[in-house]
Amino acid sequence: MPKDSYSDELIRTVLTNTKVIAVVGLSNNETRASHSVTRFLNSRGYRTIGVNPGLAGKTVANSPVYATLAEVSEPVDMVDVFRNSEDAGAAVDEALQMNPLPKYIWMQLGVYNEAAAARAEAKGVAVIMNRCPAIEIPRVMR
Repeated sequence: MPKDSYSDELIRTVLTNTKVIAVVGLSNNETRASHSVTRFLNSRGYRTIGVNPGLAGKTVANSPVYATLAEVSEPVDMVDVFRNSEDAGAAVDEALQMNPLPKYIWMQLGVYNEAAAARAEAKGVAVIMNRCPAIEIPRVMR
């Protein structure tokens, strides 16, 4: 199975078992996908926490924002990565330093980093790449 091919059952399981999502790369620009997806996730009952060093200490899209994942003071179920494929590796490595570890790492549309995914999976963290929860939720959570 290609790394970006996932069963609807797996995606449904990830989305059902997720309650708190750290959004890496949350933007305060309302036209950016990270902003609109975060608002969508909030509207569906997920608690979101932004991660963006330039916006740390602010609230964006109804989410508190921290400079790094290390500063997030509560456990997160999923880390949703809005970074390019190359930079996603650093975000994944930062997520793998969290205690407790997130259950899931989700890389947004167009974001692939096989090496980072392998590092996460080796630590028992499931990885979804090249998908958007704002597209998947209406599709699989009927």
